[in-house]
Amino acid sequence: MVKPRVPETESGITGEFTCEVYNDLQRGLRDRGWIETKDVIKAGITFGHALEVGPGPGYLGLEWLKATEGTILTGLDISADMIAVAERNAGEYQLEGRVNYVESPAGRMPFPDGTFDAVFTNGSLHEWAEPVEVMDEIARVLKPGGRYFISDMRRDMNPLPKWLLHMNCKPKEIRPGLTTSINAAYTPAELRGLVNASRLPNPEVTSNVIGLKCQGCAPQM
Repeated sequence: MVKPRVPETESGITGEFTCEVYNDLQRGLRDRGWIETKDVIKAGITFGHALEVGPGPGYLGLEWLKATEGTILTGLDISADMIAVAERNAGEYQLEGRVNYVESPAGRMPFPDGTFDAVFTNGSLHEWAEPVEVMDEIARVLKPGGRYFISDMRRDMNPLPKWLLHMNCKPKEIRPGLTTSINAAYTPAELRGLVNASRLPNPEVTSNVIGLKCQGCAPQM
């Protein structure tokens, strides 16, 4: 039986120490090739102006910019502390001219309708206080024909992959946060329910042993 979901946070990752520890974790994942850049590109997100929801320290979006040509990125995060880390990392990548970070709740995006060619996010779904509201916002800011990609961990993963994730979670100070994130994550059935209640166009939900994905494309006008 799957344990009930335990919400984690509505304010994102805050505090200088916590943000630096999380940055170290994400940098380690990047260095091992475990950032989901290839999945974003496989979803057809390869050009134009993209929005990343909940970029954290920014590695997914920065790696996407590095792997694509002529693209620009807006990162939307609720945490000013984490935006400061992402901006620093953008400087290390020498990509300051192609990325801009905006502080705002994901459920009230400060962008006009049809702003972006694509929207992607990884690891932030379980932190959205009102996930259907955020999904509706993603649908609203997409241009006709725009693509979206949402991924996160799944709460109902088997004990072995959960243990492996825990053992590979470094620095060790972040391990309690991994546990709370897994406990706040959704199951495939729960994600399908959220997606079906939202305005996301043409959604396709898939899963693997540790995670969930939802992707789709807005209709052309």
